[in-house]
Amino acid sequence: MPSLSPTPTFPPPDTTNPQLTIRAIATGMVLGALLTPCNIYSGLKIGWTFNMSITAALLSYAFWKIFETTAHTERWGLLENNINQTTASSAASIISSGLVAPIPALAMLTGEQLPWSLLSVWVFSVSLIGIVVAVGLRQQMLIRDELPFPAGVATAETVREIYGKGGEALARVKVLLTAGGIAGIIKIFNEAILTIPKIATGLAIPLKGPLNKTGLSTVSFSNLGFVLDPSLLMVGFGAIIGLRAGLSLLIGAILAWGIIGPWVLTQGWIPAETLTSDGYWFGPMVGWLLWPGVTLMVMASLTSFACSWGSMVTGAILSRKIPTSLVTPNDPHAIPRQWFVIGLCVSLVFGVLTQITLFNISIGISILAVLLSFVLAIVAGRVSGETGITPIGAMGKVTQLTFGFLIPGNVTTNLMAANVTGGAAGQCADLLHDLKTGLLLGASPRFQTLAQIFGVLTGSLVGSAVYLVLIPDPQSMLLTIEWPAPAVATWKAVAEVFQLGSESIPQGSLLAMGIAGLLGVGMVVLDQSLPPSISRWIPSASTMGLAFVIPAWNSLSLFLGALLGAFLMRYAKTWAERFLIALAAGLVAGESLAGVASVLVKILF
Repeated sequence: MPSLSPTPTFPPPDTTNPQLTIRAIATGMVLGALLTPCNIYSGLKIGWTFNMSITAALLSYAFWKIFETTAHTERWGLLENNINQTTASSAASIISSGLVAPIPALAMLTGEQLPWSLLSVWVFSVSLIGIVVAVGLRQQMLIRDELPFPAGVATAETVREIYGKGGEALARVKVLLTAGGIAGIIKIFNEAILTIPKIATGLAIPLKGPLNKTGLSTVSFSNLGFVLDPSLLMVGFGAIIGLRAGLSLLIGAILAWGIIGPWVLTQGWIPAETLTSDGYWFGPMVGWLLWPGVTLMVMASLTSFACSWGSMVTGAILSRKIPTSLVTPNDPHAIPRQWFVIGLCVSLVFGVLTQITLFNISIGISILAVLLSFVLAIVAGRVSGETGITPIGAMGKVTQLTFGFLIPGNVTTNLMAANVTGGAAGQCADLLHDLKTGLLLGASPRFQTLAQIFGVLTGSLVGSAVYLVLIPDPQSMLLTIEWPAPAVATWKAVAEVFQLGSESIPQGSLLAMGIAGLLGVGMVVLDQSLPPSISRWIPSASTMGLAFVIPAWNSLSLFLGALLGAFLMRYAKTWAERFLIALAAGLVAGESLAGVASVLVKILF
């Protein structure tokens, strides 16, 4: 990945080169439609998604370069490409609006599944709130505070680089497409021709206690999921998330599936009739392990969220000391204040009406959900700007806890009001990263905002359709080996606690949840209080929690990908800085698209 500039300079807005052209918007919408299924697929697999800005910029450059050479079309301009990547990335980030978390969680708990048309409207309304908030925050966070927004800086530097070096973009695209082709072919071969077996060992752990009476005296490493899975998508994601996250997943998997899991089995807290000596025990065991895992993720996220308030307040106070004349550029494309006010009113009314009409949420709670979204999206934007990580889960949990106490027992309100907050936070952060890119490239924020709206429209239509095709029956398909859906498990567990109380919690897990909660708080506090040179060696508590709710083989593959990425960055740094992200993105996109295609083929034929 290109090095991030610590003190970026803001060029004057470019008023001469084309930006918001029909082909820029159309290209972004087409690429967004192609990349959105990748994030839906990976979100349901491991709960993580990939920022598609750089991928969209590379693909569009290569596409229009070919047309420029063969058909003598006009040159694909840098600022056109910026509009393209803004559109495509906003479409692909539509998953933050609930498609891989609260929406399927609601379906699992109530059986309620919206049709495609209404689901698209809901997702669009949630995202629109985030867009409006981001527009209002641009001046404060990007110009006054000059927050890093690392993904935006990386995209800007990548775009500059590929336009500065003639063959650089084509070389990266070649790596991306090659990796995608290999990953796609392997996935199709595995799905349609011959299943590639997971590589297992013969090691086993002796079991004591009630299970011995059923004839199960040992549990194999294979039963627990400690096998190697031929998934290049996981390896690609591992290279993207980095070594710290990869190690955190490995530690979490060993703790959950290698230590706690066998102990829970010896206590007889998992029904013996659900276990077979020759199968994988993910389904029966995850029903117990998800509770300490979810607690670890939630408490770590909320603690990190609480720590962010201090920096947000401090930044706001310090920014007032900066004269406006020193931080406000002469931008002829700046969004007029009246446009922002109109957008704020429209998004508020739209968000309230969709809650009332689609989910029968009371008008008071609907208004409170949208107003709370405005506040928490500001926090999410600042956290994302400082760290590059958008705390969508934490934002949703704050709202779930709020409405859980206000209206206990109402699952629909708990999930969908929180969906508004999480979705708004995600889209707000995504647009702020894109606006950072545009600020560094001299682009028009007005044009980028329009591009974001087109992207969200595309993502809402395509993402809703892909989700409904992939998961027609959430109650039977999710929280399984095929679709672990860890984000769904988290939202569902929190809603169940408020609906059913302690009755929803499996036997023996309360103590584990208490320990996990303390561990999550302690690890985040330790991470925040120590200097970076030391804290970088502390595992991520929320990432460790994720390992409790996905198969152990996924954690192993993600760790191997992170280890490979770290090895390349150390021993082949020049090559890795140029091609590692393209290689990883290709692996993720190739397997995701092939997986979606295989599902479509099964449905049609």
